[in-house]
Amino acid sequence: MHPNTASTGCHWDGHPHTAHTRRPLRVTATSPSRLLRIGQSSRCHQCGHRIDRYQRADQRPIALHSTELDASQVPASYRWHLSGGIAYPHGDGSTWCRVPHLALCPGRTPAAQTGPYIDSLRRQLAVRTRRLIDTGQFTPAPPATCEPPVGSSRARPVVQLLLGRYLADAPLEAIRCVAQTCQRHRCPQPVLDPSRPSGAWTLLPATPQRGQLALPATIMAVYDLSRLPYSEQLRWRNQRCPVHAAAPDVADLTPAGWQVFDPLLDAAHLHTRLPHTRPTHCEEA
Repeated sequence: MHPNTASTGCHWDGHPHTAHTRRPLRVTATSPSRLLRIGQSSRCHQCGHRIDRYQRADQRPIALHSTELDASQVPASYRWHLSGGIAYPHGDGSTWCRVPHLALCPGRTPAAQTGPYIDSLRRQLAVRTRRLIDTGQFTPAPPATCEPPVGSSRARPVVQLLLGRYLADAPLEAIRCVAQTCQRHRCPQPVLDPSRPSGAWTLLPATPQRGQLALPATIMAVYDLSRLPYSEQLRWRNQRCPVHAAAPDVADLTPAGWQVFDPLLDAAHLHTRLPHTRPTHCEEA
């Protein structure tokens, strides 16, 4: 007696395999967000819980709690809602809302009172974080140390482009393209291209915004791109390599790492020396 072996194109009971066609992920032309939701979830480095990253209306990223909460229990200042892949403050009239992860993260201290409902959720997350640490599944990130000087390989530079100043999330050489490749991975190419026009380091006044107090340090090191063509500045602002800058239909896999520079809130990244000086100790702004 010989076993009845099914063909390779069928299951054990004889019915054929169903081949699912892989569809490419695309962004419609009318979408306000160029981000794909795939790859936008990650883990908080302070507590180990899941966070979902979205873009706000001003194109700055925000990390939201992974689940919706009862809007009636959440203070109005902590309510967020999503529309077309964009996160907007306050509620949208529904009974559910999203909450910034900073308000719930047990590894951070909230800047204002959050109410008993949010405090209860934070305690629950703190218990889960302790369980993850005790079982070896999570190790909290070490506390932030002194910011490296602007000439260091780990410094976050301030870049001037499109009539504004932005704080980068990585050194100039390490700023990567955010576009998605054909293999559905993030493009590994840097934004800084030797074959394209480059900016120049210069010392510019650290002018505060209107209505703010004056800063003690009036000069700061800035990587100036304002003299480049508009298309080149836009490529930097969109954080794309030259290849993907010429392909506007390609979606972004992650939001651009630019942060609008505020000389008061981001004083730790304000440096008074150009990169070629390379001091050995951390400078105080």
